[in-house]
Amino acid sequence: MICYRHFVMSGKWRVTTLLAGMVGVWIVAAVSSAEAIDVQPTPRHIQAALERGKVAAQARMPPDRLYVWFGSNAELEPRGFMMTKMAGLSVMAAHFALRSETPTAMDVQHILDEKTLLVSVNIFGSSPTFAVDSYMVLTQGDKTVKPLNVRFDGQANRTSVWPQMPAYRARVVASFAYDDINPRAKTKISVFPAGGGEVAFDLDFATIE
Repeated sequence: MICYRHFVMSGKWRVTTLLAGMVGVWIVAAVSSAEAIDVQPTPRHIQAALERGKVAAQARMPPDRLYVWFGSNAELEPRGFMMTKMAGLSVMAAHFALRSETPTAMDVQHILDEKTLLVSVNIFGSSPTFAVDSYMVLTQGDKTVKPLNVRFDGQANRTSVWPQMPAYRARVVASFAYDDINPRAKTKISVFPAGGGEVAFDLDFATIE
């Protein structure tokens, strides 16, 4: 179950575990891509994203590979993804294509009208409730971008090495207003578990669709 909470970050976070770098975005078709996170995509970029999803479905690639992934590929290390507008179009097109269907103009517009960037991160801890009251922010230069809302797993799942560490895995999901972010900036995504510490990822939004 995922719980919801809004709160202001306090100054208690002191221990930092920095996981820098971004894993490659899954590209499944040789199509032109937008530069930076595309908040207002052109018709050409929209069509390219839809085609990418269709090609992924034809290749029987799971749609979740079309998310914008970052972090570690290792099973027991923090990892996350962003759902941008372009990624959302590709994922939607893939799901439709797997059913031999095509998204309608209304389906496409629904994603284009999205006002927030969704960021989801998997973190690890020592107890089933370690992720409760976790928080997430984006840092772009001197600016800290706070989320409109944060969700977290109230009950974490056991990992494959339980009861050894890391024993539990949980998700922290946040939504950030596109109006608040710079879609071309180098960005640090920080997750703050309630028990202390920081899990962070350094990304360059200029390289992401």
